[in-house]
Amino acid sequence: MDTIPLELQKRDILGKQNSALRRTGMTPAHVFGHGVKSVALQGPTSEIEKVVATAGTSRLIGLKIGSEKRARHVLIREIQRKPGTGMLLHVDFYQVRSKEKMVAEVPVHVVGEAPVLESKANSLVVDMPTLSVECLPSKIPSTISIDVSSLVDTDDVIRVHDVNPGEGITVLNSPDLVVVKIEVERRRVEEVAEAVEEGVEVVPAKQPETPEEPGQ
Repeated sequence: MDTIPLELQKRDILGKQNSALRRTGMTPAHVFGHGVKSVALQGPTSEIEKVVATAGTSRLIGLKIGSEKRARHVLIREIQRKPGTGMLLHVDFYQVRSKEKMVAEVPVHVVGEAPVLESKANSLVVDMPTLSVECLPSKIPSTISIDVSSLVDTDDVIRVHDVNPGEGITVLNSPDLVVVKIEVERRRVEEVAEAVEEGVEVVPAKQPETPEEPGQ
């Protein structure tokens, strides 16, 4: 089982004293889970930030606590940051069971080239940046790839039922929800329509003249 390593220590400081802990470059945390006793933890903020950036909410973490011999398999359940500054305040880890299915939010990753995007007036819109999946912890993907090469016309969309997350993984979102679609640039069309309604003559922009080559 591929995991991201993280080592933390048990924490005795609680409540308002956590502010002093943060000033020393440490971040408070908790680990809990089904049938697991909650444990207060702490660790270097810089190390926790690295793991948060890499793991997101879908990558398994091998959490080593103090003198425990075996690492626990956990997922990040909640991240608290200070409004305005983004300072890391607290992280909750959820301990998983290797043989128990669980639900996770997995980011969508667009791959391939959509023929409809050959027109600069068209743009790709991801309506659902994450998908809810159910599977064993070892099966949780870091991302779910969405191949957009089937998008040929502006009306084409990719819905949840078109997504293949992989063997042993079930997508829980409603099958008819749109994951990826095409948006057509309508600003110029709307400007022309408004001008016509107001009786204003719309004159196409004059193209710059091509300068003569030397010697012509």
